Amino acid sequence: GAVTTLIGAFTGRLMWHSGEVKLGNRRFFGKELLWEIPVAVGMALIGEAAARHIGLSQPVSTGFVATLAYLGPRGAEALLAAWLSRKK
Repeated sequence: GAVTTLIGAFTGRLMWHSGEVKLGNRRFFGKELLWEIPVAVGMALIGEAAARHIGLSQPVSTGFVATLAYLGPRGAEALLAAWLSRKK
């Protein structure tokens, strides 16, 4: 459901954020963490729509959403561009 999708998206963004903290690019509890909230919600919506479009069921769709959330908008755009260029 929606809650599971949001949990997956927040987990994906938290994993990405933690990686940035390890690299020294961010503090864990900084204002940057707040910016991850709208990204996680947006990626949850996009990921759930994409998962339904390609026919994924639970729990695979939650993993798909978490992966897209980890990639973020730029990563998802790059993935989509590569996929679309391959289909030509």
